[in-house]
Amino acid sequence: MDEYGLLLIKLITAFTALWAATRLLGKREITQLSPFDFISALVFGDLVGDTIYDEEVSVWKLIFSLVIWALLSYVFDKIMGYSKSLRKKFEGNPDLLIKNGEINMEAMKRNKVEFEELKMMMRQQNVFSLSEVAYALYETNGSLSILKKSDSDQPSRKDLGLDTKPVQLPRTLIENSKPNREALAAIQRDETWLLTELAKQGYHTLGSVLYAEWTEDGEVQVINTYQSSKENNNEISL
Repeated sequence: MDEYGLLLIKLITAFTALWAATRLLGKREITQLSPFDFISALVFGDLVGDTIYDEEVSVWKLIFSLVIWALLSYVFDKIMGYSKSLRKKFEGNPDLLIKNGEINMEAMKRNKVEFEELKMMMRQQNVFSLSEVAYALYETNGSLSILKKSDSDQPSRKDLGLDTKPVQLPRTLIENSKPNREALAAIQRDETWLLTELAKQGYHTLGSVLYAEWTEDGEVQVINTYQSSKENNNEISL
């Protein structure tokens, strides 16, 4: 068999195997894959890529490698499906980044999530203000699930027959106890004004505030830090 014929057979074999693997994963997005599924897909693709253009690797060796890898993935997935405790050990539990409206910094650090990343994931859920969030659950696949506060679930102004007003994006005024001077300048305020507003709420230094934002209603909203001593375990089981 010539070089091009061998390559054609390998490509057809690899295409068929990858198509079958995709069907086995089902109609799931990348963010819905577990860490093991994601790594398995990467290894699977690398295995195919390395063997296609290696003339010393025969088609039968490629098929053998694909079959063994598919069997190992299938058996492992079945074992994980039957043993809930084993799945938890491998995949972990969802973790609360915001609990009762308070930021859980221990969980943030444990999952290596920065404020900018947290706000980005919130915006993807159509939530633009931390003050609206009662619980933010960091899932094992890296996505964020949000439960809004009940007072943030309000009827629209249109539902109440009121005139509409311009919508403003909330702005981060304090992050990690440091003032955001660009945000203050954007709302035409300064640090003196910020300290005054914080003092009205019982916060007399910037260091006593982890995170604060300028809300859509033109108010300074301080997000408190969750104290892990209230409960021993921040991870939850669903």
